[in-house]
Order: sequence, then structure tokens, then C-alpha cells
Amino acid sequence: MNLAVLSRGPQLYSTRSLVQAGRRRGHRVEVIDHLYCNLLIEGGQPQVFHGDRLLWGVDAVIPRIGASVTVPGAAIIRQFEMMGIFSVTSSEALLRSRDKLQCLQWLSQVGVGLPRTAYSNFTETPRELIDLAGGVPLVIKLLKSTHGLGVILAEKESVAESVIEAFARIRERVIVQEYIAEAGGADLRVLVIDGQVVAAMKRQAQPGEFRSNLHRGATATPVELEPEEAATAIRAAEALGLKVAGVDLLQSDRGPLVLEVNPSPGLEGITSTTGIDIADHIIRYIEKEVI
Repeated sequence: MNLAVLSRGPQLYSTRSLVQAGRRRGHRVEVIDHLYCNLLIEGGQPQVFHGDRLLWGVDAVIPRIGASVTVPGAAIIRQFEMMGIFSVTSSEALLRSRDKLQCLQWLSQVGVGLPRTAYSNFTETPRELIDLAGGVPLVIKLLKSTHGLGVILAEKESVAESVIEAFARIRERVIVQEYIAEAGGADLRVLVIDGQVVAAMKRQAQPGEFRSNLHRGATATPVELEPEEAATAIRAAEALGLKVAGVDLLQSDRGPLVLEVNPSPGLEGITSTTGIDIADHIIRYIEKEVI
């Protein structure tokens, strides 16, 4: 097969892993910078160019679209879909899962556990939003945040009000979530591929830190999921239409709660922690769908 990895960073671990895994299995793999793609939109003849070169003969694309370029990245994926080319992540699933509010709305429809979450366009009245979320302590998140950036723990109501008001002044929308204290600054990252849990790890935040992102110095250990945790992760990925997803769960007193679903999860941390070749699993999934 001819595979195209849509990525801005050919040197990044996840991109390199996918290229190497594809080539090990005998496929031709090329890295395409999606921001340098041009689209020809013409009745019945959609085409994608990389610069001035027509991309033809592509059998499948593997999107590695960064959060900051989600919308243009989705447009490129959609064009490939219109050409009948298989994409590991669909354009609609990418948009649905990247929008934190929309993601939670879709998840609530299928009844998976979620932290209590509040959102309002009227963030000039933060007290109402705080009350809807169940009061402090609570977590305030920008709708567009990654790697724990734009995520704030407010333990006092005055602090929560100040933060929400500050974001409102700069026209940034936020969601407000209950703080799950019993999780102890830890979460579960679950890799779901084609409706199956492939790997899972527990991430523990540094002392004094509530964000368990590896980018923020958290430690990780492989973990065996409870059946309810595995089922929740699978249902979350399916609800968003994602065939490859990194599902983040919190372990709470009322069962697993979905914190976030990542449509383009990093492969380095979970591969090195679990010893499972995630990239190889993704390539094998593509083979199942395309060959």
C-alpha cells in the first residue's frame, strides 16, 4: 500500500514510528505536511496537491493533526475522503473530539461517566457557572487546550470567579468541571484501536501538581484495566467515531469518568511505558480496512 502520514513534524516520535512500522510491513510511506497541501475543488474531481505535486495513488492517510490546525487539517482529510481514500481518523471525528464542549456533549448521549461540567456564553456571571458545576474546588479549562495548558484548579470561589472573568475579558470560552479529589492527581490513558483496548497506563502527577500530563513531568506505569474501565474507553471512542483514540479516564468513587478523548494521541509515552508497539497496531488496522 501507499500510505501518507499527515504530519508537520517528520522528526516527531509518533510520525517516525508510523513510518517505520509501515515500511517494516512492506508499505510505501510518505510524510505529507498538510499545511502545504492545496485542494482543487471541482465537480466530481476532487484533488489534493502537495505544493504543485498532485497526490495520486494514495491508499490510506494517517492524520497526525495538531490541535492548533484542527480545522484546516480536517479540510484536507475531508478532501481525501471525497476521493475515496481511507483515513484512520475521519474529518468529522477529528472536529467532534477536538472541541471539548462538543466532545462532552456526544459522550453524555451514550451515558458514559463524566465529571460534572458546566458551560455558558454568559461568563460575565461566573458565580452561576460555579454553582452549576457543584461549587469549588473545580477545574477551569479553555475549550482549546493541550498538554495541560489552559487548565486551572480553583480551590476558592474568589479564585474561580477571577479566572473565569479574566478569560471572559479576552474572549476565551471555558468549561468548568468538578474536581475529582479521590483520583489523587492520577489518570488512565487508554489506547483504543478499532474498538479494542490495545494498551493502558496510569499517569501520576508530580507532588503538588494536579495535571497528570507526561509533558508536565508526570510518571507512568503500565496498568491492567478493570472491565468497566475498558468498556468505558471503548464506548467513548465509538461515540465520537474514532477508530484510533487516546481516552483519558479518572478513577472516581462512582466509577470511571471520561476526562478527554484524543484523536491524535502521542505514541511515545505509552509505547515506552507498556512495551506495546502502538504504531504496528495502527498499520495492521489499516491493512484490515484497505487490503
